[in-house]
Amino acid sequence: MSNDNDREQARAHLWEKIKDIKFGMLTTHGPDSHILRSRPMTNQQVAFDGQLWFFSAEDSHACVDIRQHPSVNVSYANPDDNVYISVSGKAEVVRDPAKAKELWNPLYKAWFPGGLDDPKLVLIRIQVDEAEYWDAASGAMTQLFSFFKSLFGGDGRDTPTAEHEKVMHP
Repeated sequence: MSNDNDREQARAHLWEKIKDIKFGMLTTHGPDSHILRSRPMTNQQVAFDGQLWFFSAEDSHACVDIRQHPSVNVSYANPDDNVYISVSGKAEVVRDPAKAKELWNPLYKAWFPGGLDDPKLVLIRIQVDEAEYWDAASGAMTQLFSFFKSLFGGDGRDTPTAEHEKVMHP
């Protein structure tokens, strides 16, 4: 298992990769769980602490799907730098006025005319279980991060490259 310093470094490295990407594609399981649905979500500009946050409407397909099947994926792409990121975790639809205020941007009024008081405004919180990225600019595509893997039975023997790093979330 990695120590706390390794986890913090891994989180900081992941944040460095995704912080300037404006949109991620949130993928959920549809109602019958065999269909996957993806939709663009605005990346929130707060430092990554093991959770990702997105604004949504309470009655959106994303929220309906998450309530039925909380396992999700968020993919990010920065083709200009040849960086591609995949983040998997458990999502939850939450009402958290303090967090919403922290994350709020006046531009969001286009989707939520009532602002922070809009009755449909909710947050999607994703607790990241696993994240990996491929950086084609560094040469070979390199798999780097894996959160929580050993908590769910992974022991490192399936590590595909010497540059793969396990990181535990506190």
